[in-house]
Amino acid sequence: MRIADMDWRMAENWTLHDDRVVVPLGSTEQHAGLSLLTDAILAERVSVEAAEPLGVPVYPALPFGIAPNFQAFPGSVTIRVSTYVALIRDILDSLKRGGFRRILLVNGHAGNIAAGSLAGEWLMDNPDCRVRFHDWWRAPRTMAKVLETDPDGSHANWMENFPFTRLPTTPPSGSKPMVDVNQLRTLPPFEVRQELEDGSYGGQLQRSDAEMAAIWDVAVDETRGMLERW
Repeated sequence: MRIADMDWRMAENWTLHDDRVVVPLGSTEQHAGLSLLTDAILAERVSVEAAEPLGVPVYPALPFGIAPNFQAFPGSVTIRVSTYVALIRDILDSLKRGGFRRILLVNGHAGNIAAGSLAGEWLMDNPDCRVRFHDWWRAPRTMAKVLETDPDGSHANWMENFPFTRLPTTPPSGSKPMVDVNQLRTLPPFEVRQELEDGSYGGQLQRSDAEMAAIWDVAVDETRGMLERW
């Protein structure tokens, strides 16, 4: 259930018999012709669909993450690592005060990896809790399905091009050579924009909705499995 559909009494009643909760982590950043909120949209949607049959509460996706490389693309927002880690800590502290003890962080953006490191540190000081940091798109079964579909899945190409991340202006097809991602990470934002041009890392821009639905079904099931095993 979405926290947006609950009041505080409902949240309290939930924690009397179950202490699981889901917090999606997203980012607001350029995704070529896809929505700037692609990472947040996907993280929240996979969380909601995974948790719904179990009744586990799901918070709205945190819309901002760590995305310094894309700061030459208008609309992109980044948070400094120190700020982000402090924010995640405050969120975890608040959830614990509210009675939640098993917290699943469903991450939709590679740059947010610092939240996973913070979670381990937080558990050192909160041994009565459990936190899992789950990169939904590169979890083992989901990534296997991605690679089976097309090994060139990457940022802002077909791999993130779902019906719910497209815009009316999203190109229906096309491709370009893959960039050297390791080299890209050494560049400042303006040079990243020059290198990427449209913002995609390369490969096919879109694959069939049937292929994307097959990947999505695996991702939802894999995420739900993490909650069920708790």
